[in-house]
Amino acid sequence: MGNKIRYPKPNTRRNLNIRQLLAVLTLIISTGLLIAFTNFQSIAIFTNKPEHNLDLNKSLASPKPHPLPPKLVHWQDSTNDGDYFSQIATTKVGYLVWSQFPIRVYVETPQAFNNKQAQGWINSVLQAVQEWNVYLPLIIVEQPEVADITIVRKAPPLQTIPGSKITRARSALTTYELYTNSNQILCHRFIILLSPSQTNAYLQAAARHELGHALGIWGHSPLKTDALYFSQVRNSPPISPRDINTLKRVYQQPTSLGWSLYLN
Repeated sequence: MGNKIRYPKPNTRRNLNIRQLLAVLTLIISTGLLIAFTNFQSIAIFTNKPEHNLDLNKSLASPKPHPLPPKLVHWQDSTNDGDYFSQIATTKVGYLVWSQFPIRVYVETPQAFNNKQAQGWINSVLQAVQEWNVYLPLIIVEQPEVADITIVRKAPPLQTIPGSKITRARSALTTYELYTNSNQILCHRFIILLSPSQTNAYLQAAARHELGHALGIWGHSPLKTDALYFSQVRNSPPISPRDINTLKRVYQQPTSLGWSLYLN
């Protein structure tokens, strides 16, 4: 179903300036895997780094919805399990939806690709991409410069707890930034950092979860049976009908993304 997934080839990788992204942190939400002492919990941090040439203080055009993507138009939930749309956060530019398809995903090829662990990492991530491709059109691209979502095999930087000397290791970090294209259309792109030390099962769950955020589910489910549940669980759930019900509602909401940036 959807576009064919093409495996990326090794190429020159973009230098990700994570410190700069964190310096302009404007939005924090919890998810992912947290290591504090010997306990495992969930954490993730989302950041918005406006481009230097992007002035959001100017009058933005009024947010409005885009046509619903065809795969979501045809989505019907036979379980009647509802959704968790009330948990989804909006931003100053509206909901973080995509309007141009397919969404271009770049998956970093590890330097030691012949290493068994590295191969397992990329296979797990690509499997997560295929899972979401059922619901929104995704395509693997070979150059990070053209990607809408970039997934990197790198441990996120340690997080310092405010008011404490304790630092916490994270297994995943998802950030987004805003920019305008040559036609002055407001756009966004995501960077997902996934730790290289996770086992394949947990890695695939983390990739599935973070991709859900990058595709527009900017929040968490309170139920363990959903892929976007706020914490890591022993038996990671697949993408649930509630996840897709929520995704569909998100894509019915108004946004400034994908429209001309400023009022004329």
